[in-house]
Amino acid sequence: MISIALALIAAVGYGVSDFVGGIASRRVAALRVVIVSYPMSIVIVAVIAPFFGGSLTVESIAWGLASGVAGGLAVWWFYLALASGPMAVVSPLTAVLVAGIPVVVGIGMGERPGILAFVGIALALVAVVLVSKESPDETTGEVAGGREMRFTRTVAWLTVGSGVAFGFAFIFLHEIGSDGGLWPLLASRISATAVVWAVALATSQFSPPHGEVLKLAMYISVLDVVGNAALLYAFHGSLLSLVSVIGSLYPAATVLLAMVMLGERVGRLQQVGMVLALAAVGMIAAA
Repeated sequence: MISIALALIAAVGYGVSDFVGGIASRRVAALRVVIVSYPMSIVIVAVIAPFFGGSLTVESIAWGLASGVAGGLAVWWFYLALASGPMAVVSPLTAVLVAGIPVVVGIGMGERPGILAFVGIALALVAVVLVSKESPDETTGEVAGGREMRFTRTVAWLTVGSGVAFGFAFIFLHEIGSDGGLWPLLASRISATAVVWAVALATSQFSPPHGEVLKLAMYISVLDVVGNAALLYAFHGSLLSLVSVIGSLYPAATVLLAMVMLGERVGRLQQVGMVLALAAVGMIAAA
């Protein structure tokens, strides 16, 4: 039960982070926000890690580094896919891969959740797709800036690559032993920062934001640490297939905040998705 609660905290942390990041990205390019928020998360983890104990091991640090690389690549590919493809296709497809791949890997590793948990997992997979659908207030994604947004082969590869990379970032976090404290998370934030900085430099986007956007980047870094730390500890006490699918429900928090804070309308399918998400959490927690 504690692991499910931590996974929910992670989902909320990720969801709120995406909401804040979405607001910041309306003012500057998303990559410019990430090149600041990621290194800030390094500082935060470095400050709090000594209070959580743990010991440095080659294995745990290696898994932490792998998780960061996967997460950094996932963010890069996701932004590239959104820049050229329709959000109505890119976002739900990415979401279902993030939720589904760890479940498949977990079951392949021998995990056997109960029948009720399996039903909860199935509901969660449907929920994450529905919640990730565009709201009526958003553009259709077919035309942006006078340019048609098509789901081309390149966009498809970027979308699938992003979803797979996000999914494996979860899997790598799960493989970190329980004796490492937050030190593996520090390694993860360092490698993720290295990836996004390299991309920003290579694409001439290494220009940190200022003013209000910089403040938003600081909030994102805190939420990033909360989400990843909660998920790391959730994995210590439960199955990969259960924790990852709960953590992947983060779009629900983003949609709720957009509805409450920005007054955005929530589509009927998104409403159904949020109800299914609640039912899925209840079933998995009761299993």
